[in-house]
Amino acid sequence: MYCTQCGFQLEDADLYCAKCGKAAREGVPPRPEAPVKKLVRPMKEKKIAGVCAGFANYFEMDVTLMRILWLTFALIWGVGFIAYLVAWIAMPKDYGPAANAAPGY
Repeated sequence: MYCTQCGFQLEDADLYCAKCGKAAREGVPPRPEAPVKKLVRPMKEKKIAGVCAGFANYFEMDVTLMRILWLTFALIWGVGFIAYLVAWIAMPKDYGPAANAAPGY
């Protein structure tokens, strides 16, 4: 059997095409899309600029551990200070969903 979208050869037991991800048979639900992760500075979780909170959210780890890692890189190699400043400038701010909503009266 071959994929109708890309022509890749499929095994009989395959539910999805390994190359393009299309359903191999009719009646198989489409594969759910993975949410797109964005590297942003969350303004509600920040201490200084939100860089550590943004990286912690992106890598799905504890923000305190991320702050310790940044401080370690800054004190041992000195590269942490420069990287923090670059990230502060380059990462967009994220005010969360409440900032985009219309104010209620």
